[in-house]
Amino acid sequence: MFIVSSYSLAVIFCFITMFCWGSWGNTQKLAGKTWRYELFYWDYVIGILLFSIFSAFTLGSFGSEGRSFIPDLCQAEWGNIGSAFLGGIIFNAANILLSAAISIAGMSVAFPVGIGLALALGVIINYMGAAKGDPVLLFCGVALVTAAIVLNALAYKKLTAKTRKVSSKGIIISLVAGLLMSFFYRFTAASMDLDNFVNPAAGKMTPYTAMFIFACGIFASNFIFNTIVMKKPFEGTPVTYREYFGGSFKIHMVGILGGLIWGLGNAFNLIAAGKAGAAISYGLGQGATLVSALWGVFVWKEFKDAPEGTNKYLYTMFLFFLAGLGLIIAAGA
Repeated sequence: MFIVSSYSLAVIFCFITMFCWGSWGNTQKLAGKTWRYELFYWDYVIGILLFSIFSAFTLGSFGSEGRSFIPDLCQAEWGNIGSAFLGGIIFNAANILLSAAISIAGMSVAFPVGIGLALALGVIINYMGAAKGDPVLLFCGVALVTAAIVLNALAYKKLTAKTRKVSSKGIIISLVAGLLMSFFYRFTAASMDLDNFVNPAAGKMTPYTAMFIFACGIFASNFIFNTIVMKKPFEGTPVTYREYFGGSFKIHMVGILGGLIWGLGNAFNLIAAGKAGAAISYGLGQGATLVSALWGVFVWKEFKDAPEGTNKYLYTMFLFFLAGLGLIIAAGA
C-alpha cells in the first residue's frame, strides 16, 4: 500500500485534506438552489463510501509495504472494526447537523463555528490518545484558532443585527455539530497502528481499511439519522424518499461529487497521521474552517450586507487562523 515517508509530505497531504474538507460544502450550496440538503446528503454519503472502496483497492492494495486491503480486513480484530465503525456513526451525526447549519447560516458561519470548535476540542482529545509533537506549540496554535472562532461569531452577530435573515439557530446547531465532530477521529485513529504502517500490529488496521469501515458506519447510520431529519427537518416541510428518487442525474452527481471530495481529504489525512501524529494531522485537516470561510466570504458573498466594521473581524479571524495553523505545523516539525 502507499505510505507517507516524510513529515513534509504528510503536511502537504494535510493541506490537501484542508482544501477538500473546506470545499465540499460548495456542492451543497450548488445543489441547494433546487435541492433540499436532506436529499443532497444521501448522495454525499454514497460518494464517501464509493471513494473509500476505490482507495482501498488502489492505493490500499498496490505496493510492497504494509498489508493490502483484503488481507488487512480479514485479520482485523472486531474491537478495532467496531471502533472505526463507531467513528463513522459519530461523524455522520455531527455532519448532518453541520449540513443543516450550512443551509441555515451559510458556510462562512457554520464551518468556523462548528469545525473550529471541533478542531480545538479534537486536537486535545487526539493528543491525549496519542501524544506526538510539541504540546506548547500545538495548544498555542489551537488557542489562536479558538480566538478566530470568537471573531467569526462577532462578525456574524453584526450581520444578523442588521439583516435579521438568519436566526441564532444556525450557531447553536453549528456548536452541537462541532462538539460531536471533535470525537469521531479518535475512534478511527484508535483502530490503526499509527506507529508503524509498514508492519502494522496484528489486529490493527491500515488507514485504507479503517476508512472503509468508517464509511460503512456513515452509510449504515444514515438510514436512521437522515430519515429522522427528512421527517422532522430543522427548517421547512418534511421531504420523502420519492422526492429523492425523482431527482435528476445531474443533481445526484453534485452530491456524490461532494462525498468524493470529502473522501479524498479523509484518505489523505489518515495516511498522513502515521507520520504527523493524529492530533497534528486532525488539527491541520480541520483548518478546512479557513478554506470554507474564504469560500463563504469571497465567493458566496455571505457577508455582503454586513454593516461597516464587520470586515475587520473577518480579516483578523483569517490572520489568527493562519497563525494558529502555522504553530500546529511547527509543533510536529
